Amino acid sequence: MKRVVTLSLVFVLMVVMIVNLSSCTTRIYATDLMKDIKANTVEGKDVDERFIQSTARFSMELFKRSLGEENSLVSPLSVLLALSMTANGADNETLEQMEKVLGDDITIDELNEYLYSYAKGLPNKAKSKLVISNSIWFRKGFNVNADFLQKNADYYKASAYESAFDAQTVKDINNWVKKKTDGLIDEILDKIDDSAVMFLINAIVFDAEWEKIYEKNDIKERDFRNIDGTYTKVDMMYSNESKYISSDNAVGFVKPYKNKDYSFVAILPNEEISIYDYVASLDGETFLNLVGGATKEVVNAGVPKFKYNYEIVMNDALIDMGMEHAFDGRADFSKMDADLKEGLYISEVLHKTFISVDEKGTKAGAVTKVEMRDTAGPVSEARVILDRPFVYAIIDNATNLPLFIGTVVDLGK
Repeated sequence: MKRVVTLSLVFVLMVVMIVNLSSCTTRIYATDLMKDIKANTVEGKDVDERFIQSTARFSMELFKRSLGEENSLVSPLSVLLALSMTANGADNETLEQMEKVLGDDITIDELNEYLYSYAKGLPNKAKSKLVISNSIWFRKGFNVNADFLQKNADYYKASAYESAFDAQTVKDINNWVKKKTDGLIDEILDKIDDSAVMFLINAIVFDAEWEKIYEKNDIKERDFRNIDGTYTKVDMMYSNESKYISSDNAVGFVKPYKNKDYSFVAILPNEEISIYDYVASLDGETFLNLVGGATKEVVNAGVPKFKYNYEIVMNDALIDMGMEHAFDGRADFSKMDADLKEGLYISEVLHKTFISVDEKGTKAGAVTKVEMRDTAGPVSEARVILDRPFVYAIIDNATNLPLFIGTVVDLGK
């Protein structure tokens, strides 16, 4: 009888990986396997221009393919971490395609080392918090490859849990997600399919105060013009910023958070350019040049308060980027299962995010689920008021890479 295996990854700034087989306490009831899997000391690879350019390319390609008609938000880092963990179970052409999509000419072994160093180097301080968590959950009786768990423990600090995959497991996983995202995302599962055998989860939470918190008199009501031409009254937060972005088709600014490790980047396309046409013109190099080329200039800036959730299935985006075999019967994830040598494939990659921007700062979180199955100096003053659709990103200032990137197109919903 043919066995069907499903693997799911959830990125909250979380990734859940599920594998299927077929012929509010935060206490975790699943068996913690980390007593048997201890993370080894590994050597990372210093973050360099090769990694930065590759990751910027991946980030922009993913972002462009993730836009809908609503406000959007993706965490390229979360997706990259989740899929890199998954790639540690891939082999042959499936692995080659994943390596090409995730890192151009960077092998998975190199990517593990780069991501280990990059994640380790991201600052996590009071009033500018960034926390990354990883976990792997698998059904009791599934013979997971110990080398797969070990590598993800070594480079991604992934904890491992064995469970009955019953109603209690649903609670355990959702509690883990809620805890690791500070409650920004409180659920990734409502039930577990009878054929599910594994979840691989990456969670990221970002919580930072502005370097200068807005005062009451900095906030005024203003109209925001939505993508459909209607107007919504919003609380517009005004400030003077000192880094101005300007190009032939857009203007913007860079606004720092406390400790100056991270910044909010806002980009407002020219009036005659639609938000979708503008995003389509972006690539990794363009984004890095925009941010890196910001000039020292006084900017009279206006940022609307906003808060929303976003959810997207990323299968089509990743297939379009070149990761084809991973999603069908040609997939080879034989390094993931000690018994099943062929047949695992990704059936779904689900990404969930949350963002809140107000006078104090920004909170953001994300989740991704991948499901696999088996077939077998001031000189002038600029003005940038975000009162119509715009692109924004949260970047780390050391590399200018986007940890989160999104669009605001409608504040009336």
